[in-house]
Amino acid sequence: MIITENIEKSFGELKVLKSIDIHIQKKEIVAVVGSSGAGKTTLLQILGTLLPFDAGKVVINGVDITGLKSKKLAIFRNRNIGFVFQFHHLLPEFDAFENICIPGFISGENRSKVEKKALELLDLMGLRDRMDHKPSELSGGEQQRIAVARALINNPSVILADEPSGNLDSKNKEELHKLFFDLRDQLSQTFIIVTHDKELAGMSDRMINIKDGRIL
Repeated sequence: MIITENIEKSFGELKVLKSIDIHIQKKEIVAVVGSSGAGKTTLLQILGTLLPFDAGKVVINGVDITGLKSKKLAIFRNRNIGFVFQFHHLLPEFDAFENICIPGFISGENRSKVEKKALELLDLMGLRDRMDHKPSELSGGEQQRIAVARALINNPSVILADEPSGNLDSKNKEELHKLFFDLRDQLSQTFIIVTHDKELAGMSDRMINIKDGRIL
């Protein structure tokens, strides 16, 4: 479902990624682990089409993104990739329901279809009763679940998560980890998660360990 071949990435004189080859199957939950500065987030940004790479090849869901121009790349990203970050990045002026809908509206999908899907996701997250609350009125765990729902609104091929539970207390962290596996089972969702959390990494189907820009 996701294949990279010989990915190389440098920032000036510093070579951050060196000949990265990965194969990730549909419905896998893969943890990307390693020390700070190993290249984990750089790899995630490349897989998310947010960062160009210097050499190699990336194929996502059968599409070789290597040669796509910026406009086509943005369309592909919106329709195929969901993002969850350590900080939820919800828009403060919109309520939970509106935040979930935004990527669907950007995609050009029918408004009623997007709103129906958003309500289904709110039910899945157990947050239908919080749909008209602004982010500031939600707990940290609720905010992150809304961010996960937003990532799911366009039925992406993969969700990329960068330290998604790093800002949560232990109870909300445990609930978020369980949610990822529930979504994998219920929606056949694929996850690639950069994490320092040993519990989450240990629960994953597979770990990719990066050290000094190489996969161990």
